[in-house]
Amino acid sequence: MAGTRRVIPFAELGRQEVGSVGGKNASLGEMTAHLADAAVRVPPGFATTADAYGELLDGHGLRGRIEEQIARLHEGAALDEVGAAIRSMTLAEPLPTGLRAEIVSAYEQLGRDEGREDPEVAVRSSATAEDLPEASFAGQQETYLNVRGTARLLEAVHRCYASLYTDRAIDYRERMGFDHLQVALSVGVQIMVRSDLAGAGVIFTLDPESGFPEGIVVSAACGLPCPVHLSWPASPSARPSEADRLSSWTPPSTLTASRPAGCSSPASPTRTGNRS
Repeated sequence: MAGTRRVIPFAELGRQEVGSVGGKNASLGEMTAHLADAAVRVPPGFATTADAYGELLDGHGLRGRIEEQIARLHEGAALDEVGAAIRSMTLAEPLPTGLRAEIVSAYEQLGRDEGREDPEVAVRSSATAEDLPEASFAGQQETYLNVRGTARLLEAVHRCYASLYTDRAIDYRERMGFDHLQVALSVGVQIMVRSDLAGAGVIFTLDPESGFPEGIVVSAACGLPCPVHLSWPASPSARPSEADRLSSWTPPSTLTASRPAGCSSPASPTRTGNRS
């Protein structure tokens, strides 16, 4: 694959690379490039590319075997049986040698930049069809947190690739009319932050339920991936509507985030996302 980039640092990515590194990683690159002047510190990292995923599929005929399983699904085979078969085949297929070498090299460079050996990283799936206006694919692939060392990193990347075929992801693509083999997976590898000293969460730049475009919704919790407990007012009138404007809408005062009982930050790699 001469001339093909398998791994790209976030600092070199932007939203125009969605087709290569997926929506999540393209957005991380965009934030890295444009938010430094606003004192927003994006943890550094890198992304594997769609070409790297294609190399895995085409190396020893994995693509054709996936096609056979999807054909079985269309002929009436059980979804969970087909999904399990594809994930098993993907994990049995070794990561290409060149990809392994580039991931290890990029990870070692992250360590040098951070001034420590084997830094803890988040390993995050980023499908090339996610975060689209007509389809989100949110939470359908795996993410692994607190991953440390090259062996565990490579294993987490491999498992992210396999998670493109969780039962939920297969079903969603079927219902939304996406060709399974036209969707590729990028994997983002990002330095972990000390969320055990603060919190973690997600910011939506529009209301994810109503689509209201002029509000910001923040969901957060203490520590790592613990459930976010939100308490919105029960009355629909307290939520923004398409006709509302920010100048006349008062945000609910009862939005809260708390640490659930028994929640603690894990010391070992933790999986989040879809479990099927």
